[in-house]
Amino acid sequence: MKKLIAIIDDEPDILELVSISLKKANYNTKCFERVEPFKNFLKSEKPDLIVLDLMLPDADGFDVCKDLKANKDFKNIPIIMLTAKGDVTDRVLGLEFGADDYMVKPFSPRELAARVKAILRRSNPDSKPENEVIKIGKSLIIDTQKHRVFIDNKELNITATEFKILTLLSNRIGWVYSRNQILDYLWGNDKIVVDRTVDVHIRNLRNKLGSHKNLIKNIRGIGYKIEVE
Repeated sequence: MKKLIAIIDDEPDILELVSISLKKANYNTKCFERVEPFKNFLKSEKPDLIVLDLMLPDADGFDVCKDLKANKDFKNIPIIMLTAKGDVTDRVLGLEFGADDYMVKPFSPRELAARVKAILRRSNPDSKPENEVIKIGKSLIIDTQKHRVFIDNKELNITATEFKILTLLSNRIGWVYSRNQILDYLWGNDKIVVDRTVDVHIRNLRNKLGSHKNLIKNIRGIGYKIEVE
């Protein structure tokens, strides 16, 4: 069955361009120029991925992303922010709000389709994870089959990308992964380097781990590892 991509953008030309490019890549699409109709759509359907503009007439895209990631029914839906706001601050803010990727207009439709493909693949891997349940020390539990993470018996609200990074680091305790190795794991042959992406996702993970944030160590000049407390 074809994956369904929801596209939210108040520019009809952009909506049409994105929709056509994704349909050519064998996806179904549903387009919205406003957030309110999109919210009504969510009452009956659940997209596999969302392409989200930030500057919308009836809502702020950052708020839309934040609300979706705070909702247990929609938190695992990957989000690509597609916007004219290209400042580094905006990029970092988008990732901090839970977006899985951030693209700046004008954009390449082929690149967008490639990013959609890569994100969907890492969000729904075909291969079985190395371990079904990973336990790190006495505090951290990762259920790779159910896509759930617990710290001190409290479930964390993490994005698909954060989950993949955490699982990678956790499968080999003490092993240091470089930023390029993490990007290779996330993107594979479709790897598209985005400045500071790995660092932002790691920072988000550490913040969500709270008092256990030091489980994830930054090895200066090399990369990251998990080290049991």
